[in-house]
Amino acid sequence: MRSKNIRLEYISDQAKGGSADRFDGRRAVRASARDAFSRLFLCAGIWLFFALWASTGLAAEFRMDPAKVKGPEECAECHKETVKAWRLTHHSSTFKDMPRSEDARAIADKMGIKRIKSESDCLTCHFTVAMEEAAPAPIAGISCESCHGAGADWIDVHSDFGGKDVKAENETPEHKIQRLAASDAAGMIRPSNLYELAANCYSCHTVPNEKLVNVGGHAAGSKFELVRWTQGEVRHNVWYTDDNTEASLERRRMLYVMGKMLDYEYGLRGVAKATENAEYAKAMAMRAQRALAFLKKIDETVDSEQLSAIIEAGSSATLKLNNEAALIEAAGVVAEHARSFADGHDGSLLSGVDGMLPTPDKYKGEVYTPH
Repeated sequence: MRSKNIRLEYISDQAKGGSADRFDGRRAVRASARDAFSRLFLCAGIWLFFALWASTGLAAEFRMDPAKVKGPEECAECHKETVKAWRLTHHSSTFKDMPRSEDARAIADKMGIKRIKSESDCLTCHFTVAMEEAAPAPIAGISCESCHGAGADWIDVHSDFGGKDVKAENETPEHKIQRLAASDAAGMIRPSNLYELAANCYSCHTVPNEKLVNVGGHAAGSKFELVRWTQGEVRHNVWYTDDNTEASLERRRMLYVMGKMLDYEYGLRGVAKATENAEYAKAMAMRAQRALAFLKKIDETVDSEQLSAIIEAGSSATLKLNNEAALIEAAGVVAEHARSFADGHDGSLLSGVDGMLPTPDKYKGEVYTPH
């Protein structure tokens, strides 16, 4: 990110130059010409910046396109209680607290990061990044779009209940079906899209960055478990309920199984990308092994072709360095069947995992209580 910022600052400096000797008409004409050229140069430079950003793969540094991020305030217009719940979480407070953390500063120093809020290694997971003054900049911590997708393409569709004076409570059932389908098609990740929603969690909580772990000393993934966190402090079941109730037993079953599948998928991907026999590779291998053990235990209680296919695919790929192709292929198979499992199950036939589910006393953080 540093090179991008330098490039934009350079362009901006050029645009400011030559504004002014106005003591005679000839100099004024030259100054005006320079200003016009500078504006043209600025526009061309910004265009070039975006072209290079997209073509070189730099856009992939962010989990979503900053140009399409709207920010949590856009969601707060309708989802007031949801945003209240979010503001009390670590997801929200990381915006101010993380850059001030001694641990974060120590990691940043080892990584050669001078400004935590302007370096992609940190921005990717700890912040919501949007375009501000033609450059990507953090505008919040982990927020609505971090889970539900950048909103530029879907937020207007999602919030149109059928006309200017129509609200959610009197939207017709037919329009609601059409609206939600259109929101999905435009890129919104709704709670019903369980694989994609949960994948956003695991894509960060597994810390898929070898250098950040081996050089920076960042933890090699948190001990993240989907039920404990989604039913803990990040719970915001306040749109259809008044008291932020716990998810249904069926939903928690699905969350548990899906979490193990994703843990396995990202463990495989981590080992595939590892380049040295160090902390990151070892941690990812252990993550995959642990997840596979859980999946085999679940498989004993559930009759599922997808689950059996996941176990078979992963078991055939050896967890070792220099085995990227096989491991990535296996991870892809896991992802394919995990999506299929999420689409084809509602949790009603997963009673066999009930004894494995975290109990409420194991949920992480304080659950928001609406006032």
